[in-house]
Amino acid sequence: MLQTMINAWKIADLRKKILFTAFILLVFRIGSAITIPFVNIGPDGILGAAAMEGTFLAYLNMLTGDAFNFATILAMSITPYINSSIIMQLLTVAIPALERLQKEGEEGRKKIATITRYVTIGLAILQSLAYYVFLRNGGAGEAATFLLTNQYGALYTGFSAFLQGAVIVTVLTAGAGLTMWLGERINVNGIGNGVSIILFAGIIARIPQMMQQLFSPTFGYISRGGVWVPMAIIAGLSIIASIAFIVWMDSAERRIPVQYTKHVVGRKMYGGQSSHIPIKVNMTGVLPIIFASSILSLPPTIGMFVTPTEGSFWYGFLNAFRFDSPWYLLMYFLMIIGFAYFYASIQYDPTEMSNNIRNNHGMIPGYRPGEPTVAYIRRILNHVTLLGALMLSAVALFPVAFSLVSTLIIQGVFGQPGTMQIALGGTSIIIMVGVALETVKQLESQMMLRHYKGFLD
Repeated sequence: MLQTMINAWKIADLRKKILFTAFILLVFRIGSAITIPFVNIGPDGILGAAAMEGTFLAYLNMLTGDAFNFATILAMSITPYINSSIIMQLLTVAIPALERLQKEGEEGRKKIATITRYVTIGLAILQSLAYYVFLRNGGAGEAATFLLTNQYGALYTGFSAFLQGAVIVTVLTAGAGLTMWLGERINVNGIGNGVSIILFAGIIARIPQMMQQLFSPTFGYISRGGVWVPMAIIAGLSIIASIAFIVWMDSAERRIPVQYTKHVVGRKMYGGQSSHIPIKVNMTGVLPIIFASSILSLPPTIGMFVTPTEGSFWYGFLNAFRFDSPWYLLMYFLMIIGFAYFYASIQYDPTEMSNNIRNNHGMIPGYRPGEPTVAYIRRILNHVTLLGALMLSAVALFPVAFSLVSTLIIQGVFGQPGTMQIALGGTSIIIMVGVALETVKQLESQMMLRHYKGFLD
């Protein structure tokens, strides 16, 4: 990766693209540090006073690089656009009109992109309204309010409250639109993959804070001595091993062999060669983890605002969704498997793949065209999807499992208070590694294009 960046820097055109992308990321980080008007946020942010681990708000904060926690103008970040893109992708399969629009080529894709932008703004308005209510109510009830009050210490009412809320919602919505625009500028004038790079930048921005917590003289893991030092070293080595595993998983693929028959078109003969259809083991990417995390984080988020009676059904129900609960591990695992199959069924259609092979005068050796080929492709897809989902589950569940095991060792074996958790979760690691690999591929393809020699050279 480093060698690719060095080689790309030597090409003037790519160097301009890299510098432009770096400038866009600088603008993004500056916007993530500017607080919205009419708020009063302390040094711990709006999430510091409550137990936020495993909640949807902590998940949003991870994606925004702490901008959500400190109520900045880019607190919504790229999340409305990501949600809009996922919604449009699902609707394209469910609504025939959108499916026909997608098959119309470049013009159809432009129209879908325009609809996606409008849906993004709509989602940003809804999220901004919810965020304003959260600020006005003092988060999860730990504070009176996070908004500026009048000279008597009370919240504004009437038109003043309306004006205050309108400004906050407008600024947050504009910030979401600006982030979407910055991502599109990276696609047009930068190195590409703009939305993912902005998401990558937000996650990377939280690493210094995580390291500070690790080495803090007050509550850092390293400073406590004893068992904390080897456990912290094991945690670091585990993250490195997870990154290596994700790199290997991203490049793994299952190849379906295809034999093309010879056929004559006019006076020329075509075909006769062997090829293959590559199917990536991790064909669904990080989406199953995102879907599963989002759904499982909703009950803990609700639990922030309600206090069920201890021993009641709802008390046990909410505790089952705690980050450190074995039931959470089981539900997380099953939901990742389920969403992986769901998303794979959207991406790949065995019948369409079989028809494409037959229309191009090809066949899979040992299987007749038609239903036998469809059944074979479907079986391969099911096996590959299961393997990829199990790998994703291993990466996603490892930080949770590590937290549970380390807590048992520290408290049960060594008798020391406290817990240890890997701050970088499976979702964060997969996004970071996936974006880094995709960026390297983008640079390599652009370098290959510029180094291509014509037939006169």
